Amino acid sequence: MWTGMQAGTTSEKFAPQDLQELRRHILAMGADYDGAAEVIQAFLSGRGYGISPESARHAVVAFGAEGCSLGSIRDLLNQAALEA
Repeated sequence: MWTGMQAGTTSEKFAPQDLQELRRHILAMGADYDGAAEVIQAFLSGRGYGISPESARHAVVAFGAEGCSLGSIRDLLNQAALEA
């Protein structure tokens, strides 16, 4: 499960350091899409946001399609994050 740092007090929802750590975890998962989706769910949940399991799986696929850049991860998470 995700144990990363909490986001800082910036205007961004997610601190760049947290996104880098999330990216590292996702890349380490390789083709384990379900495991990577669980990491995304835990990441968002730890920051007061929710995401459906289906949306988390779609996000994993989108991360791959976008090259897993920090900017694409941030944008996709901002779109997918549901206020809890």
